[in-house]
Amino acid sequence: MKFIETLKNVWKITELKDRIMLTLGLLLVYRFGAQVVLPGIDASQLGELASNTDQGILGLLNAFTGGAFANASVFALGIMPYISASIVVQLMGIAIPYLQKLQKDGASGQKKITQITRWLTIAICLVQAPGYLASLPALGIPTSAFLLGTGTMFYVSSVIILVTGCVFAMWLGEKITDKGIGNGISLLIMVGIIARMPASFVQNFASRVEGGGNGGMMMVLIELVIWFVIILLSIMLVMGVRKIAVQYARRTASGGYEKNVFGSRQFLPLKLNASGVMPIIFAQAIMFVPTLIGKGLGEGPVGQWLQTNFNDFFGLWYNIVFGLLIIVFTYFYTAITVPTNKMADDLKRSGGFIPGIRPGTETSEYLDKIMSQITLPGSIFLAMIAVFPAVVVKLMGVQDGWALFFGGTSLLIMVGVAIDTMQQVNSYLLNKHYDGLMKTGKNRKAIA
Repeated sequence: MKFIETLKNVWKITELKDRIMLTLGLLLVYRFGAQVVLPGIDASQLGELASNTDQGILGLLNAFTGGAFANASVFALGIMPYISASIVVQLMGIAIPYLQKLQKDGASGQKKITQITRWLTIAICLVQAPGYLASLPALGIPTSAFLLGTGTMFYVSSVIILVTGCVFAMWLGEKITDKGIGNGISLLIMVGIIARMPASFVQNFASRVEGGGNGGMMMVLIELVIWFVIILLSIMLVMGVRKIAVQYARRTASGGYEKNVFGSRQFLPLKLNASGVMPIIFAQAIMFVPTLIGKGLGEGPVGQWLQTNFNDFFGLWYNIVFGLLIIVFTYFYTAITVPTNKMADDLKRSGGFIPGIRPGTETSEYLDKIMSQITLPGSIFLAMIAVFPAVVVKLMGVQDGWALFFGGTSLLIMVGVAIDTMQQVNSYLLNKHYDGLMKTGKNRKAIA
């Protein structure tokens, strides 16, 4: 088979094989750490914690940590503090001149930005770790599970361990990026999400087959078909681009004079979803606010309505507001991450231009207009995929844990990281004159 032959070619490339083995080893270390319970907590009494963190927002956090959140693990904070720090630094780069200067300083500036991100990650961990420990009794861990009590010594040692666990996970991700096959942080998140998939599917399968009157095997097959369709649509969203034709002028000497002649026509790809999953992450962070406002308003009708409708992760009002926020944040994040002015300047310096459009300001305005036009359908498509788990829960009765894999951040991260990883492996294969994972045809003979 073509796929088997391609896998054999992967193992023929020593450098690629070593990188894959290192990546798998580091991922295994991360998965092992997710099962190590914090010292002083009885692992046999965590059943209620697992059941209370199996759905809603907590279920999503637990999925991102690969179950470490529900295990009261040393990796309970996962890699999310680092993601939060990266987002904060990126947003601060818009307003703080020092960070803007670092962004323009190339490798040296990026190194300093990485150091700032690491220190900010530690600061976020120092805030989140005590909050996580304080919430454990409310999430279902009985007092008897704390073998050494919940005094100062337990809190101090556990905070140190949780912060160290997050820093160690961050180090694993950076090593996978540098020495492995790349996308280290994203791979850690994806592996954590995938680790929850078998248990979620088995739970949903049992409810269908053993529950009686829940559709049985036929509904399981229908769910799998819908799931594969959503995966294909997510791939289209991640891979979709609008190609802008670009003409490059090249100089040639003729009879002692230089003159401009037209070079080959190329394309400038503008992604349909340039912001990735960031709008969903931003929107989910904001969705905590209505519940907090409701609690602040107390027992009044408005407070009760906010708490009732925005506590339900799969509720109607929650998902309407959630979808609208995703559309808004998609425009916002695209505007700050797609520098149309810089793209226009780079084209002008390299002798490129868009046919029929003047280089410089007019090109920048044209690119900005195109980005606005393609961002609208992209943001709506992203919002639809993000709220689709609520649709399958309400209309098809899918279990909450399994429904998270029908859309939203979990599915988009899985699809995006899988495509990026395949492209990384594909580039190694093509450089060694083998057919890649994403190309059909006969293998070309390797050139020594």
